[in-house]
Amino acid sequence: MLLLRRRAPAHRLASGQVVEISGRPVRLRVDGRAARVSLRVDPRQREVVATAPSLRMLSDAVAFAQSRADWIAARLDGLPEPQLFAPGRTISLLGRPCRLERAAMRIAARLIPAAGPEPMRLIASGEGEAYHRAVVRVLKAEALRELTVRAQGLAARLGQPAPEVAVADARTRWGSCRGASGGRPALIRFSWRLILAPEAVLQYVAAHECAHLVEANHGPRFWALCARLYGDAAPARRWLAAHGRDLHAIQA
Repeated sequence: MLLLRRRAPAHRLASGQVVEISGRPVRLRVDGRAARVSLRVDPRQREVVATAPSLRMLSDAVAFAQSRADWIAARLDGLPEPQLFAPGRTISLLGRPCRLERAAMRIAARLIPAAGPEPMRLIASGEGEAYHRAVVRVLKAEALRELTVRAQGLAARLGQPAPEVAVADARTRWGSCRGASGGRPALIRFSWRLILAPEAVLQYVAAHECAHLVEANHGPRFWALCARLYGDAAPARRWLAAHGRDLHAIQA
């Protein structure tokens, strides 16, 4: 990392470069669509991203980051520690408890439905990060299954063709929607971590993105459509605001 104590000449800065502000990492980024210099926290990389509209303005982005050194320190120091899944832990899948267990032999990780007093179980083999990755693969598959069913059902309610659905390791969004064009169907991407949220929260994000199949904006008509598909979104949005950082702390 490069420690910058004063504004650096623009020619010495590059998009993707990491500078250090009061001992915390700040990644520089150029985005021609940006209207102004801005800062945001990337919780999974545990760094702040300083975005500038042009390469020439990267020095302004550094200067702005330096002026917000206390804000950067508070946000990064307050991030939860990265989490790995481990046997013995109970997690929540769409609001239902799921116990993580280690398989007695090497098998493909899988979910076992709840039965009587026994909660749902996720069984995987491996140790440490290998076990964690096996659990994440199951969660991604379950997220894709749940979100595909819901998105296709919501699209049908809107009279829209079924979109393609994918799950991704999104850094800043819970979902995104690319409209149909050139003979290609619409594509909706969701964060796989939504499977760890309450069912109502996952359903809200699905409704939000499907509303974009009709309204590619966040204007009044979009929110009215979202309310028709889902209802009052305020509780779900509050839950994401309160718990989103904890979900993003889970490594992919």
